[in-house]
Amino acid sequence: MSSPADTLPERVRALLPETLPSRLGVAVSGGSDSLALLHLLVRIARDEDVRLFAATVDHGLRPDAAAEAASVSETCAHLGVSHVTLKWTGWDRSGNLQDQARQARYGLLRDWAVLQDIPAVALGHTADDQAETVLMRLGRASGVRGLSGMSFARDLDGVTLWRPLLGETRTALRDYLQAEGVRWIEDPSNQDLRFDRIKAREALGHLSGLGITAETLSRVAANLGRANRALEHFAQESARRVAKEIACAVRVDRAGFAALPEEIQRRLLVGILQRISGPGYPPRQSKVEQVVQAVVAGRSSTLSGCQILTDGNSSWFCRELTAVSACVARPAELWDGRWIATGPDTPGAQIRTLGETGLPQVPDWRATGVPRMVLMATPAVWLGDQIVSAPFAGFLNGWTFEMDPKFPEFSASFLSH
Repeated sequence: MSSPADTLPERVRALLPETLPSRLGVAVSGGSDSLALLHLLVRIARDEDVRLFAATVDHGLRPDAAAEAASVSETCAHLGVSHVTLKWTGWDRSGNLQDQARQARYGLLRDWAVLQDIPAVALGHTADDQAETVLMRLGRASGVRGLSGMSFARDLDGVTLWRPLLGETRTALRDYLQAEGVRWIEDPSNQDLRFDRIKAREALGHLSGLGITAETLSRVAANLGRANRALEHFAQESARRVAKEIACAVRVDRAGFAALPEEIQRRLLVGILQRISGPGYPPRQSKVEQVVQAVVAGRSSTLSGCQILTDGNSSWFCRELTAVSACVARPAELWDGRWIATGPDTPGAQIRTLGETGLPQVPDWRATGVPRMVLMATPAVWLGDQIVSAPFAGFLNGWTFEMDPKFPEFSASFLSH
């Protein structure tokens, strides 16, 4: 009789896309999860003519980290896989160590993948990791999105991250490694109860009597993930009905917004804020709810570098002028991380906010129907103290501004990527 570990390669392959890229990355720490993923992907890659690349992130936080990375490098050499160690030196001994290390790890992996022309990187997160994530988010009273846990795939600035082991327990992976005669490294920090994830791991061990296991919590996350995707589509359709992107801003019909369910109101508002100010962690729920109430009541507000203005039956979400007043770029560069100007060759031209001094130089701005405060926060082309072009205020003069192509169409931004 075969064990679950015997069918592990087939189960993992079934979760991956039907067609894999010719160059695939894998993050390997040397622990059992990532080593199992490495060995599984080596087997898959050989069968499908895929070239595999491995990377180990050395956070420089433990004296054994360098030796562990070297051990992974030796394993990869034995398997015929190209390997590199990525070193993080950015921690200043302040703040949340695990959060900073996680963000640094993703940033290093993303930059490495771009440099190596690798479109996707596989990560070794398991059902146990998913269960721990759900427990920690329960402690923070997270909603449907948070309790959906980690997704199988996500976009990280143009690089796709895959988690093909989310349906597998750490025990199954270790059984597979033992059957293959592969030894793994035990990270001592996995026993450190100063970290929330380790506390969640220990707590999970005491909940099995209630039927709360890594497998059941992973299924809960999967169920809520499906619910979350349904809500995302509802939010997308709602955005199409009640919101419109105009002049670097979003205009919202207040009556239509007020008629939406509260959950969709919150999702719509967070999506708009991130559209205007850029991706990142959403603001606290209490702050979001305050702004929702302000929009429904027709009051102005500010949040996350955005200004929310009331204009008749509409609320306008735009960049807060103080948040972009210092943004300066050349025509070929991104302004505020998203806007690119195209126009005639104009030596010395700069992209700056239209601002209070630029708006009077565009006498017909009122014809746009866009509020004054919204237009002042839009980009314009300057030559010294003179406005050369302000397309969003109706003064083109041969120039246009377009959003960086990496940003999706407005309503599509409400879907997970």
